[in-house]
Amino acid sequence: MQYSENILGTIGNTPLVKINKLTADLPCLVLAKYETFNPGNSVKDRMALKMIEDAEATGKLKPGGTIIEGTSGNTGMGLALAAIIKGYKCIFVISDKQSKEKIDVLKAMGAEVVVCPTEVEPDDPRSYYSVSKRMATEIPNSWYVNQYDNLSNTAAHYESTGPEIWKQTDGKITHFVVGVGTGGTISGVGKYLKEQNPNIKVWGVDTYGSVFKKYHETGIFDKNEIYPYITEGIGEDILPKNVDFDLIDGFTKVTDRDAAIYTRRLAREEGMFLGNSAGAAIKGVLQLKEHFKENDVVVVLFHDHGSRYVGKMFNDEWMKEKGFL
Repeated sequence: MQYSENILGTIGNTPLVKINKLTADLPCLVLAKYETFNPGNSVKDRMALKMIEDAEATGKLKPGGTIIEGTSGNTGMGLALAAIIKGYKCIFVISDKQSKEKIDVLKAMGAEVVVCPTEVEPDDPRSYYSVSKRMATEIPNSWYVNQYDNLSNTAAHYESTGPEIWKQTDGKITHFVVGVGTGGTISGVGKYLKEQNPNIKVWGVDTYGSVFKKYHETGIFDKNEIYPYITEGIGEDILPKNVDFDLIDGFTKVTDRDAAIYTRRLAREEGMFLGNSAGAAIKGVLQLKEHFKENDVVVVLFHDHGSRYVGKMFNDEWMKEKGFL
């Protein structure tokens, strides 16, 4: 009989799916690494489990402990799944720009959710970075995950996502394109792929209001680049330790409007019901058209599921309110 011992055994080994209509004008083959097939419906399940297992091994996370993390939702979901199986409590600190669906899902998985304002500096005591750090010092037997600087995040993708993509493309991949938030996915996958073939190009998709693109090109952390944006799960106003800029060949920035519109187009034209960052990612691929040639194999990673954005990108009233329709 074929079965997993528990839900954590179903993490990984997600399929590659060809994009057809949206990429019809590109000369290359574009394949989506479809991470919604993970049990928590996102790529973050991989690193959530790895971070917990590494914390257990080093004694940072003890039996009956409380997991505390600042999250945009998906990492929290992955951590919650593992916590249920392993017997931990969870407290997640989330910013108020995240969808109501994400907050409701975390609560449904038994987590306590604390909501913080988005439009404050990272070091402001009200920010979700600061609140999660403070709670970890106040709550006994707790562990602050810190997905941004916890290098187990990158390691998870070096050990699983990268090798899967290499094997699934029979080593023919020429470009890897992915939205960058904590940086674990692009750095872990990028490191593995470039070790197999240094000629593989690794491109990050960034958003307007984030510091990544300018920092990569100039080495300058420009606070003038930072302003509020709508796109969820990519871009940052900090430089996470998981972002290895030396592995990244370049960034392309996608607007909030394009990310939202292409999220809807993926659903209606490709039958791919995905999250907001997938819209940004596929638009990023289209913006990079000049870098692709015939016989190239481009893999774009799609992070999460559309069910978390039903009240936003898939809601006509919300889209009109934002001026996107």
